[in-house]
Amino acid sequence: MGDDLGQAPVRLAELVAALSLGIDLGFGQPMEHVLRQSLIATRLADRAGLDGAARASVYYTSLLINVGCHTDAYEQARWFGDDIEMKSGKYEFEPKSFRDAIAMVRRIGAGSPPLQRVRTGLDIALHHRNDVIGMIAQHARLARLLAEELKLPESVCEALGDAYEQWDGKGFPGKLEGDEVPVAARIAVMAEYTEVAHRVHGVGAATALAQRRSGTQFDPALVTCLVDAADDIFGQLDDVGTWKSVIDAEPALTVLLSPGEFDSALLAIANFVDLKSPYTLGHSRAVADLAAAAGSQHGLDTADVTMLRRAGLVHGFGRLGVSNAIWDKPGPLAAGERERVRMQPYLTGRMLQQSDALAPLGALAIQHRERLDGSGYPRGLSGPAISLPGRVLGAADAYQSMCEPRPYRPALSAGDAAALLEAEVRAGRLDGDAVDSVLRAAGHRVRKRRDGPAGLTAREIDVLRLLALGLSSKEIAARLVISPKTARNHIEHIYAKTGTTSRVTASLFAVQHGLVPDDTA
Repeated sequence: MGDDLGQAPVRLAELVAALSLGIDLGFGQPMEHVLRQSLIATRLADRAGLDGAARASVYYTSLLINVGCHTDAYEQARWFGDDIEMKSGKYEFEPKSFRDAIAMVRRIGAGSPPLQRVRTGLDIALHHRNDVIGMIAQHARLARLLAEELKLPESVCEALGDAYEQWDGKGFPGKLEGDEVPVAARIAVMAEYTEVAHRVHGVGAATALAQRRSGTQFDPALVTCLVDAADDIFGQLDDVGTWKSVIDAEPALTVLLSPGEFDSALLAIANFVDLKSPYTLGHSRAVADLAAAAGSQHGLDTADVTMLRRAGLVHGFGRLGVSNAIWDKPGPLAAGERERVRMQPYLTGRMLQQSDALAPLGALAIQHRERLDGSGYPRGLSGPAISLPGRVLGAADAYQSMCEPRPYRPALSAGDAAALLEAEVRAGRLDGDAVDSVLRAAGHRVRKRRDGPAGLTAREIDVLRLLALGLSSKEIAARLVISPKTARNHIEHIYAKTGTTSRVTASLFAVQHGLVPDDTA
């Protein structure tokens, strides 16, 4: 993160590039689509003879050009079905063409029964026509807003704000044409569309696409430049290490973030990602604050608390890769939909893992849906395989989620959320100490647990005493009215905390610390 955590400093380019992987997911494209279009854009900028400042604008504009397209995914899913599937069709037809319009009309109410599709079409025609027309221009405005929060140069902000204008003046919102459109926007858009054509059909398809749209969507001079240097611009795209190449291609404007700047940038992006659904507005920030406060309650050191806060900010990044037709569904999820939801933490980890500075955050954030009994996801970790900060983050996310409304239920009261969290502890899914820390941080009065040596909880001491008597995990479960799996998890925790590896060595630990015989029995 920064020098305060003894890790590599974060370059702004790494953070923006990681976010671009989420943009890929939201468009149904393979990860690194945006990174590849950034390489194409910067190579084209070089060929066009742009100076250093203009090249820097092209670099960041190409990475962020579609970052605003998830912000109204709630409406997209309500009107057009799966929002990711809808956006994946963006590259089939020229924007604003007749075929593009027909394709959009055919998607109205997709996935719904015929009568509901008709009703959705009428609702759009009567009440939301201007909203639909203005969606793309709104995406550009919001992309500009994020760039401003990330303190990128005004030239980048301007290019992002005008990213959907066209050379012929028939873009969105259609106020600029020709050279009035910032050159960074002109290059980034052409790189975006030609990347898809090149990836699917090769160099010839990419240059043919550019030539067909020359003078309409694309700047003719840039098209000529692209075609003349096609072999160099598209060369080795499939062979280079894309992430490293993009980070290394960062222009002279190399921005190293201080710890405070890094926190501010993470918060800006987290708030932006949370716009994906009205049910998650502010969720990441709330989880980050609660997890950090709970970590302090738990006695974690400053570096771990900082890590917890930052992991809380990024833990929802992977939501970009799941459709709002699932996130905002008011009824039960089908099996396939549940599987897509279970991918969300994994996708967060994938977005962050290529950066040396961001990977530790991803490794922690990916644990927030794991459970001690192995019933969580995405990896089904159990017991000591889940780190202490991961347990705190999981408890904080669970509590905060309960206190927020969801499409299938209203928000729970703080008391009901606390009761459910305690029930998860009794069921062996959440760590009791982590839950206590979260509840204290949230303002609840928590009954003091009878902690023992090596941090053993009262329940773990009960299990240890029965284990020392030679009872099996099944017998322990029956005696304590818990499941055998929960009993086995408790035994694993006991071994991990006490540094023992067997019943005999654990029994010796119990004797040495006066835990047997049980004088309170």
